Amino acid sequence: MILSGNLPRPRLLALLAAARAALAPHWGALLVLALFLVAGLAVLDDYGVTTDESLQRRTAAATLGYLANGDLDAFLAGLSQRHNKFYGMAFESTIYLFERGFGPEDIRSVYLFRHTLLHLFFLTGGIFAYLLARRLFGVRMLALFAMALFLLHPRLYAHSFFNGTDMPFLVAFIVALYLARRAFKRDTLLAFALLGVGVGIAVNLRIMGIVLLAAIPALRALDFAFASGWAERKRVLLTTGAFALSSAVAIYALLPYLWSNPLARAVEWWTLLSDHPSTPSALFRGTIYRSTDFPHEYLPVWFSITSPPFALLLGCVGGALVLFRAVKAPREALGNTRLRFGLLLLGGFALPTLSVIFLDANIYTGWRHMHFLWAPFSLLAAVGAWGLVSALRFARLRTAGYAAAAAAVAATAVAMALIHPNQQASFNFFTDRVTPERLRSQYPIDYWRHPMRQALEWLADNPRPPRAEASAPPRAATQLANENLSMLPDAARARIGGNLGVAVVPGDPRESWFRSDRALYRVEVYGSTILTLEPQEDLRAAYSATLGREPDVAGAYDVYRLGGAVALVMEPCAPAFIERVGATLRATPTDPGDLPPWREGKREEPRGFSLAEYGASFDGKCVASLPLPDYSIAEFMVVFSPELPPLDAARESMRRAKENGLPLARSAYDVYLADGELVYIQEQCDPLGTEHPFRVSVFPQRASDLPEEWRERGHQRFWFEFYKHGALLEEGACVALFPLPDYPIAAIRTAQYVEGGDDLWDAAFSANPERHAAAYRAVEGSAPAARGAFDVHLVDGDLVYVKEPCEQADTEARFFLHVVPERESDLPEARRDAGFDNLDFRFFRNGAWFDGRCAARVPLPPYPIARVRTGQHASGAGEIWSADFTPSPDGGRGQPRSGGRGSPKRGEYNDFGSIESTEP
Repeated sequence: MILSGNLPRPRLLALLAAARAALAPHWGALLVLALFLVAGLAVLDDYGVTTDESLQRRTAAATLGYLANGDLDAFLAGLSQRHNKFYGMAFESTIYLFERGFGPEDIRSVYLFRHTLLHLFFLTGGIFAYLLARRLFGVRMLALFAMALFLLHPRLYAHSFFNGTDMPFLVAFIVALYLARRAFKRDTLLAFALLGVGVGIAVNLRIMGIVLLAAIPALRALDFAFASGWAERKRVLLTTGAFALSSAVAIYALLPYLWSNPLARAVEWWTLLSDHPSTPSALFRGTIYRSTDFPHEYLPVWFSITSPPFALLLGCVGGALVLFRAVKAPREALGNTRLRFGLLLLGGFALPTLSVIFLDANIYTGWRHMHFLWAPFSLLAAVGAWGLVSALRFARLRTAGYAAAAAAVAATAVAMALIHPNQQASFNFFTDRVTPERLRSQYPIDYWRHPMRQALEWLADNPRPPRAEASAPPRAATQLANENLSMLPDAARARIGGNLGVAVVPGDPRESWFRSDRALYRVEVYGSTILTLEPQEDLRAAYSATLGREPDVAGAYDVYRLGGAVALVMEPCAPAFIERVGATLRATPTDPGDLPPWREGKREEPRGFSLAEYGASFDGKCVASLPLPDYSIAEFMVVFSPELPPLDAARESMRRAKENGLPLARSAYDVYLADGELVYIQEQCDPLGTEHPFRVSVFPQRASDLPEEWRERGHQRFWFEFYKHGALLEEGACVALFPLPDYPIAAIRTAQYVEGGDDLWDAAFSANPERHAAAYRAVEGSAPAARGAFDVHLVDGDLVYVKEPCEQADTEARFFLHVVPERESDLPEARRDAGFDNLDFRFFRNGAWFDGRCAARVPLPPYPIARVRTGQHASGAGEIWSADFTPSPDGGRGQPRSGGRGSPKRGEYNDFGSIESTEP
């Protein structure tokens, strides 16, 4: 009888029996895994969408697009932040592939599918914690304890559903530790190659994976030193080489940005991620610090106040036990033993911690960037439990010890259940969790903002009271609120309908003015607010109240004080000015005693706002209403982030550019060069048109002036958004200012583009058109060396191309310039087979269009020239015109020759205007 899969019944039964025999010793782990799996699936739909998830999905999509088409520019443009090019997407890209290939289409199901895969991967980490503890202790109960410790950290459990950056690295770290223990025990090439791949994946996910990348060769160096003969030393060298090669290949293969220039970009990668460009402010023990200025105790304190206390105690005992044993038996600690692996665990926790402390590494938002520390620490805690239980002489005492450990694990599980689904905001009893709002005055409680979903669920089940009604259309919620709205079932979304006339406001220690008469709904943990649902202010009414009044402060936003609030008004306005701009309101009280306790000794109270949460864009204007604190205020000021260009400054830059600047291009925007800045001017513009980002490509006069990462391309590319660099003037004009780099510039190309689409417009021009105008005047009235669509003159060893009349369109086709020397030996070696020098160029890098004329100047090589062939060629249209001539021996203008079609066959251009292949 043949069963499905074409396996004979006896063979199938034998396989099942073998599987049962293999799994039988691990029935306890399977039971624990099943319990966690059932619990995870049961609470899966309780977690919302968090701040980074859409950004991670976008980066993964851009990475996969780069793998598919190799377009680096599109990859960089597709990133939410430019430094994301160095974030390894091995895990996120895999999730995205599963999502695209097997996941559902609607966004709710997409996020649920994503959260499921993330949590399953986290549970996989628990399996490896169990397997590693079994290898270390050989005791089933201790292995189960290690598994429970790994999985039952309250904060990490919540993060396992929505944190697609730090949690995969945590799992990769413990998998790499397991592979390390296995490799050192087996000592085979395959085991160390597999370890190298595991470490390479860890490094891809977080740069801190280099801890293992450095530790493994260091341990192998000890093995080499203690080897008994050359054969053993040779084996150490071979296995270490296998590890180094496989880890290098894995790192290189999984980080596409390294591919074109591995060494230079690896240095850039390390430099950027070790000194991260993002330096936000955060609250720590009642004081707000920049992330680069946190005190040394920042990481240890955060780790201590958010981890289960019994695990902290056991981890310290385990670390002390490992050190004690190492001092007592140093040779055993240096050899390939369990004790040495214990030292690896201790180093895997202590070295990253000490490096963050003493190198002032830039970390923030709690210790989420260091969540991987829980992998070695949970195993050290299991070592501590093993040491304590082993010290008990009697079986009953040992049983009591196991019972106490089980009770501690159960207590942690109960504590997690009590604050579900906000375990990411958990603190232990080392902090003051009793006094309401005390905790929020000391530490930021929630960074991920998934409680927005809870607020929206409440809104779906509760009608808004009349005071929340507004005559204005529903205000646009933040993207995060909209994504959490998409997580609700269809029926709940239908009940909310247009009811987002409320503000979903994340709790923040600087936002202490939440009042019971204002908030509709609160999400609290330990009595501290982490999010409120507040009624939407009638922004149209606020705008009406400002009409006919002089602003208290005039600027990009006019600022008006209206009772207990500050109204911000910009008109005309584009949505980006409200959706992507933040404001800090700095209020100075009449009585300094009115300041909150954590502002003691300060002069003012700064309060941060997202204008998207407190304002709206309607009828071509942007209006926001920021609540003032409820104490008497002597004075206040509003600071915007990013800083918005003042209208007067923009208007003055526009005037200066028109009167004294250098006009460079006429396109959708007139582009001028003034005082080292590009000035973009559109006299009558649609504010909505400014929503599309701008691109600027700068071509230097000397390639050596470019930053190293751009030299291969021959130009440096910048992106900017209008709301950061521009202003909308009352007279209907748009003005944007972009500062140019300080090296000498030959040419510039700029455009405005639609993400995923074509450029709206494109302009390319010389940065010094006067130089080319002078070249035109130098040949005006003289006979050309050759005639064509452009007349070609020979002046002082340069070719000067001129055309009159001329339109910008005449210059858009590429120019070819092929020079045949009198002596073939004068050619660069790479060009000798072709028989001519290829000096093809683009007009905008070598010429200028001015006053209805075109002129370009291109230097010829210094060697004696036998023949020159030049003209223009358009992709898909072939040769437009050509000229063939021989320069005269005295360097004057040569005699024109027939402009036949016998020019050398041209290769295809790449994106940077150079020839990739050329044939004679």
